[in-house]
Parts: sequence; C-alpha cells; structure tokens
Amino acid sequence: MKKAVLASAILASLVAGTANAATVYEDDSKSLSIGGRAEARFNISDANKGDDGTGNAFKDKSRARINLKGKAKINDQITAFGKYEVELADGKKELSKVELDDNGKLVSTYKEADKVQTRYVYAGFDTQAGAFSYGKQDSAQVMLTDYTDILATFGGDGVDLVDGNKDKRENNFLYAGEFNNFTVAANYIAENNNDEKDSDSYGIAAQYAFPFGLSLGAGYVNGQDGTDVDANQYNLAVSYEFSNFYAAATYASGEKGNTDLTGYELATAFKMNKFIAQAAYNFKQSEKSGVKKDEKDYFALEGIYKFNKNLRTYAGYLFNQIDGEDDELQVGIRYDF
Repeated sequence: MKKAVLASAILASLVAGTANAATVYEDDSKSLSIGGRAEARFNISDANKGDDGTGNAFKDKSRARINLKGKAKINDQITAFGKYEVELADGKKELSKVELDDNGKLVSTYKEADKVQTRYVYAGFDTQAGAFSYGKQDSAQVMLTDYTDILATFGGDGVDLVDGNKDKRENNFLYAGEFNNFTVAANYIAENNNDEKDSDSYGIAAQYAFPFGLSLGAGYVNGQDGTDVDANQYNLAVSYEFSNFYAAATYASGEKGNTDLTGYELATAFKMNKFIAQAAYNFKQSEKSGVKKDEKDYFALEGIYKFNKNLRTYAGYLFNQIDGEDDELQVGIRYDF
C-alpha cells in the first residue's frame, strides 16, 4: 500500500533514499542515489472539453520525475543530507480554476503549465534529537494528510484547507523527530510574496503508532494566506493496518479570512498478491455569511497491478457528487527507477 507505514514517514522522506533508487556512490561516510519515474497516463472526462463543450474529453497527463538524494556523515552524532526532485511535463495548458461569472455561468480559466517544475529542494542535518532542514519541502501536517492520500489517481482534496497545511512549501524550516513509536514535526514557512502557493505560517503535528496497527495523529497550523488573510486549521487523523488491509480517516476544520472551512477524507486499501484495490471519499465545505458551499464531494475507486517493484499499471474512476461537475476516468502505467 502506498503510505501505510506512517510512524517514520517524514524522517524517511528527508534522510533515506528512494526505494528503487540506484546508488551512484557510497562509502562509510557518504552516499549519493538517483531515482525517479516515467509515468504515461491519461484522463477522460467531459470536464476536459472546455466551456463550450466542443473540445476533446481525452487529455494526456503524462509526466516524469527525477530525484537526487545524498547524505554525508559529519561526526558520530550529525549527518548532513539533501534532496532535489524535478518533474517534467509537456507544458500544455492546464485548468487553473472554475468560477461563476456575473451571469451565473461557469467559466474555466486555463494557464500554461511549467514544463519543468521543482518539487523538492532542501538540505539539513540529522541528529540524535531529530532532523532539521530548510528549503522547498512538505509541511509538518503532511505526516497526517498522508493517512488518506493513498490513491495513484485521485484524492488528497478534502483536508488541505489553508496553504500552510500543504506539501511542497517554499521557504520552509522543518524539524522532525521520532522517539520509539512517537513522531513529532514542526515547521515555519517564511513569507514569500512571489509565490501564491506559499504562506507565512507555523505548524506542529504529532502521531503515535501502536504496535497492533493503530496510529493516531493531530496537528495545528496558523498564519496567513496571501496579504493580511488570517488562516488556521487543526487536523485529526486515524489509521489501522492489519495484514493486507488498511483503513484511515482524516478530519480538518479551520478559517480563512471570514470563511469557515471543514473537510474530511476516508480511504481504504486491500492487497491481494500483486493487485491492490483502493477507495477514497473526499469532502470539503466552506461557509461564508451563513451560506454553505460544497467545494469537493466525490468517491473514487482504483485498482493497481504491480508487475514487480519497478512497473505498475492502474486505473481509477471518480464519481463526482456535486451538481454540474463531471465524473473522471484516469488510467496510467508507471516505471520507477
């Protein structure tokens, strides 16, 4: 299953090498590995046709990723580490947002996608007290949102209510420590007015993994989204894993300016030899001036077949529950190296 082992998720992502990565160099004090993926995939939905409905429902969403990870021993107590990961795409126009115009008509806005996107770039120190790092990396809350963000096709849309809760945040100072079955993470994101994805915020998250497969987590993030827009949220997470079965739930509640936000996600997975069946439900709702609006509301079903540790193929279907929004089918084949 994609993210069933959670107790040391942040520390593993910071310091450890990628599972399929090739070791370029390694000795007693330092190592360098390279890894990545080639992922050919497509999406079929009436949402791809555009506002006038005359476009093509078929949309290619292929991509590739390359990452480098290194670590070097400074002394018996301190190890330096760093990571760089880039995603390569075709640069086609992508849907940016859908909103109502003055006449109540849905209008789609498209933007030119970057052909090369830096996903992660950070460096830091791993010590006996935990890992300290700075750069473009995940917020502390990702340790919790990963409980239910397990699908290869859809998901992860219900509980990211404010920017400081999300992954791949720039100007991000992060601490993560693991103490037996208890993991804690804290981060501070410095203000960056040149990137709308980033916010001036701080957050803390913690989780405890019981030896019988149950994990519990909670977190809080507070700060600003954009200029003078106060934003905060708290997160609760629970997961249970037994043999080939996995189930999890996350819940979030918060505020962004004068808008109240709530969301939750449910996810489950079952592994049968090389096949994994997965399902998720995502819901997000906003409330402003007493008016509630469903931002996300869908079920998703997915099947993954892993030929070996390198090659997998998958298919997922999204059942949209919001009036006027379309279902989606996504299919792909992925090679990890």
